[in-house]
Order: sequence, then C-alpha cells, then structure tokens
Amino acid sequence: MTAIVNGRILTPEGIVTGKALLFARRIVGTLNPVDVPSDVRRVDADGLYVVPGFIDVHIHGSGGADVMDAVPEALKTIARTLPQTGTTSFLATTMSMPLGRIEAALENIRRQKAYKHGAEILGAHLEGPFLNPSRAGAQDAAHMTACDADWVLRHADVVRMITIAPEMPGAKAFVATLRQKAPHIVISAGHSEATYDEASYAFTYGVRHVTHLFNAMGAYHHRKPGLVGALFDHPSVTADIIADGVHTHPHHLRLAHRMLHKRVMLITDAMRAGCMRSGVYELGGQTVTVSQREARLENGTLAGSVLQMHDALRRWRKATGCDFAEAVDAATRRPAKLLGLERKGRLIKGADADIVICDEAFRIRQTYVAGRQVYGVSS
Repeated sequence: MTAIVNGRILTPEGIVTGKALLFARRIVGTLNPVDVPSDVRRVDADGLYVVPGFIDVHIHGSGGADVMDAVPEALKTIARTLPQTGTTSFLATTMSMPLGRIEAALENIRRQKAYKHGAEILGAHLEGPFLNPSRAGAQDAAHMTACDADWVLRHADVVRMITIAPEMPGAKAFVATLRQKAPHIVISAGHSEATYDEASYAFTYGVRHVTHLFNAMGAYHHRKPGLVGALFDHPSVTADIIADGVHTHPHHLRLAHRMLHKRVMLITDAMRAGCMRSGVYELGGQTVTVSQREARLENGTLAGSVLQMHDALRRWRKATGCDFAEAVDAATRRPAKLLGLERKGRLIKGADADIVICDEAFRIRQTYVAGRQVYGVSS
C-alpha cells in the first residue's frame, strides 16, 4: 500500500489539497494524512499535481522500437519507455503492410499484453490496411485493401480500434458486421477522402471517431467541408489530434477546441524515434529522417511524429488556453471513455492505480502503473 501526500490531487470533482491518495493495485481513496497507517509507504509530492495516467490510443513506437517489428522486445521497449512521458497505457498501432506482417504484429501484442514492467498494452489499433490510397500519408498505398470483417474478427480478442476510409467499397457492411459481432471495437474514420455526405452517413451507421483530425484527410474547404465538417456537425462523434506544432497549426488546435470541446482527445502518433535523438529511422519499410521534432519520408511527407504525451498536453494547453484539468482530461478520461475503460482515466475509488505526479508544465516526476512505480525517483 502507498499513500501520496502533499499533492494537488486531480479528482473528477476538482483539485483536492490537504489529502493523501491511498492505493495498492487500485485506488483505495483519499483520506487525511494523519489517518494514513504507519506501515503504509508515503510518497511526498512536494506540492505537485497528482493526476491519472495518460492513455495513448494511437502510437506506433518509441525508444527505437516499433509495433510492426513484431518481436517481444519491441513491445517491451515501448512499454518501458512511455512512463517517462506520463503514458501508463496505450493501443499498439499497426500500419498498412502485407496481412501476414500485420497478423504477426497482432500475435505479438496478444502474447505481450500481460507484460507488467511499464505502460499497459491495452490491445491493438489497426491503422489500415482499409484506407484510401489517395490519402496514404506515410503508409504504403500498395498494401491498402478493401474492408474485410472476417479477417478482423479472427483477431477481435486483441483489436480495440480500427481506422478505415468510410468512402471505400464495403465499408458500411464491414461496420455493420463488427457492430454486431465485436461491438467493443471502436471504428474511426481516417486516411480518407470522404465527402461531407459520405462521412455524415458513416456516422449514422457506426463510425464514431476520427483519426488524427486534419491530417490525411480532405481539407476543410468552404464549399467542400468533407470529413472535418461532418465531424463538427455530429455531436456524438469524437476525434483525436496530434498537438505537436508540426502536424497541426496552433490555429487548428484552437478551432478543434472551440468546435469539439470535450469531444477531442490527444494522441502522439509517435514512431520508433519517440524519446530518441534525431537521425535516420525506419517506418513501415520506409526510410524516415528525424530532425528538429519532425519525422519525414525521403519525399518530405510527414511520417508519424516524435511527440511525447506530456508535451502534447503542454502544447494543447498553450494553444487553446484551456485550464490544467481540461488538458489532462483530453489524455485520460476521454480516451478511457472511448474505449469503455471504466477503471481508467480517473482517480476514484476502485480505479486502476495508474498515476502521474507532474508540475503545471507537465514535467513528469513519477509514474505508477497498477500501483507500481515504473518511472521517477522515490521521494
């Protein structure tokens, strides 16, 4: 049992001071520091914030490793690296490659989900291969294919989210089948040329999220509002965004905040160069050069990011002017709600003890996953 004392605890009701946060694998609750049993380990937060652990629903790699490496050490490396950014759980995200390669990655995720020495692996996010080749971005269009629900259902035990282009043939039947047979899988629109009408229709039959808003989709044009405009008009649909100052201009971060407010959440879309130095890396079989916070293919196309989640929160708050608690919400409660994770994203009794101690600029002091300290120096 551990008690964090002298912290500013972010609860669903607001910031609480003068209390201790008591937890083991799950959160026991808050109590007066004088009531903490003498045999409980105490951690002094030194007046810093105590917040839920961050959840990244879209990340390809970090620490020099990539999900598509499909070997145990790759996922272990990613999981061990992410707590320094405040991320305590994530969806291991695949890319459009031959189906055999994707299946190998999924099998690796399946086997490594129980890994307990870093951020928790929640399952897989299939970013492709059911995308529009005209909006391939950094992915290889040659491996993009028609939606195949039967193939996905063979991996429904590990897949938690799928990005598709809803304008492609077979999308509606695909979504209908998954809604019936695997309702836990979130279906998101992305890498898409969907018109406003096509996207709006997709939102009525089961597509309920949008992947990396503004990126790899038709521009928000005054005569062709496209996927972005449809999202703005459908209040039940959520979206995620890459707040790195590279993929999305601060103006568009503010626009997303004004139009979506609590419907937008933060992701990194980080590739293997996350938490690494500038240099030359590989992504989906393609060469990527990382320099000055940008990851680009040889033709100049942005190739994922090197964004870290704590920096995403800082940049989001700076661009939008939102308060500290709202910024945290965009990386905790909202992704937890999207995935149906009732025990994550909030510091409440019975929740998983995924906890971050940080300052107001989101510099990370300590990180806990299921009550176990996985990053930081003990007080």
